[in-house]
Amino acid sequence: MKISLIQKKKLKKFSSDKLREECGIFGISNYEDASALVALGLHALQHRGQEGCGIVSFDGKNYHSEKRQGLVGDHFTDPKIFAKLPGNSAIGHNRYSTTGETSLRNIQPFFADLHIGGLSIAHNGNLTNALLLRDNLVKEGAIFRTTSDTETIVQLIAKSKREKFLDKLIDALFQIQGGYSLVLMTNKKLVGVRDPFGIRPLVIGKLNNSFILASETCALDIIGAKFVREVENGEIVIVENQELKSIKPFPKQKPRPCVFEYIYFARPDSLINNLCAYEYRKRLGRQLAEETDVKADLIVPVPDSGVPAALGYAEKSNKQFELGLIRNHYVGRTFIEPTQSMRSLGVKLKLSPTKTIVKNKSIILVDDSLVRGTTCKKIVKMLYESGAKEVHVRIACPEIKYPDFYGVDMPTKKELLANQKNNQEICDHIQASSLKFLSLKGLYNALIGEIRNSNYPQFSDHYFTGDYPIKPSDSLKGYKIKQLSLLSGKSNN
Repeated sequence: MKISLIQKKKLKKFSSDKLREECGIFGISNYEDASALVALGLHALQHRGQEGCGIVSFDGKNYHSEKRQGLVGDHFTDPKIFAKLPGNSAIGHNRYSTTGETSLRNIQPFFADLHIGGLSIAHNGNLTNALLLRDNLVKEGAIFRTTSDTETIVQLIAKSKREKFLDKLIDALFQIQGGYSLVLMTNKKLVGVRDPFGIRPLVIGKLNNSFILASETCALDIIGAKFVREVENGEIVIVENQELKSIKPFPKQKPRPCVFEYIYFARPDSLINNLCAYEYRKRLGRQLAEETDVKADLIVPVPDSGVPAALGYAEKSNKQFELGLIRNHYVGRTFIEPTQSMRSLGVKLKLSPTKTIVKNKSIILVDDSLVRGTTCKKIVKMLYESGAKEVHVRIACPEIKYPDFYGVDMPTKKELLANQKNNQEICDHIQASSLKFLSLKGLYNALIGEIRNSNYPQFSDHYFTGDYPIKPSDSLKGYKIKQLSLLSGKSNN
C-alpha cells in the first residue's frame, strides 16, 4: 500500500526527532553519461533530502529535465530515464523542504531561458531575505511559478542589467542574504557558489578531465572521483573548457561553517577539513566522557547517529559498549498512516531494545543531540520497560535553544525543549536517571582544540548561543510565513 508524501511527512514528524538539512546538490561537466553520475552522486547524498529529486542535463543544444517526488533509488535507476537526460553536463538536487510546500513544481534543479542562454540552478540552504526580495520582484512584474526561495535567485539573475552571466550572478548574490551553496549550469559553464560565511557546504572533485561540485565528499567517492578541495567561503568557482577558475567578489569574511555538519548532518564518511565526520563525532563522545562520569554497566548509543559519540565515550570512560537498541531501517516508506492511538508506537517502529543486553543493567544512553525530547523520552521508557535499572542520558552537543534560518528544518523556540526548560526539568521530562549535555567549551575543544572566539566564533553555532552570522531580515521586517501562491500544493505543475 502506497502512501502520500503528506502522510509520509506526518509519519516522519512523530517518529523522528532529528534536525533535518535542506538539500543535497551535485554537478558535473565534460563527462559522457553525466546524468547517470549525477544520479549516483544524489544517491550518496540521499541523507540530505528525501522529499524529491531532480536532474537537468545539457547536450550542447538543448536542456533536459526529469523530476520526481521521493527517493533517487526509486526513480533514477532505469536506463530509459537516462536516455531522456542526454549530454556531457548535468546537475542534480535532493530536496528536503524548509521553505515552500512539498510539490513537484518546487523540486529542483530549476531551469530558465535567459536572453544570454539557458540557466539551471540547484540550491542548498535558505535565504533570510527571500520574502522581502520576492515581494519587491512581484511588484516589479516578476512572475513566480514556485514557492521556493531558489526561484528568487533565478529572478534576480534574469532581472540584472549586466551583460555577462557571471556579472549577472554576482549582481544577484549581492542582493541575497543567508546560508547557501549553489550549483549552476549554463550553455558553457558549470558554476559553484558558497555563501560569504561558508555556512552551507560545497566541495570540488575531479574525475579524469571532468570537474565535479557536490555537497559532500561521499558523493565523490561513489563515482571514484578525487577530492580536490572545499569551495571557500564567499568563493565562486567556474568550470569552463575543462579548466577551473575562481573569483571572490565578496568583502573578505572569516568562515563560519555550520557546526551541525560536524555533529550530525554530514555522512560519517564525508571529509570535513580533511577529517571524516565520524572521527569528529568520536571526539565529541570522548570530550563528553571527560566532562561527566557516572557509575554504569553499559554505553548504549541511539542508532545510527549516536554510535560514533558512544564509541568515543566508551573508549574514554573504559566502559563496555553495546548495541542495546537495534534500528529497523525499513520502516516509514510503505507503512500506513498512523492513527492517533498508534502514535505512541512511533519509536518502536524504528527502534527495538535488545532485552537480554539491557536487563538489570545501568545504562548510559548516548545521542548526538536533543531537540524536542519526544523521541528520547520514548526510548528511555522502552529501556526501562525492557528491564534497565538506570538510564543516564548523555548528549554529545550543547543544549539547542535557538532556531535556524539557513536551511535546517528547525522547530520554533517554543518547540525546542532546552529553550523552555532547564537541565533538571528536561531530565524530569524525559524521565532519565540523569542528564548531561556537552559544554560549548567542550564542543570547540573536541572539534578544533581551541576556545570559542566570542567576538567572531569559528562556527555558526547559533543553535546553542543565539549568535547568528546573518540576521533573518524577513523576520526582522515583520515578514511571516504566508501563502506565496494560490495554486494548490497538490497540483503537479
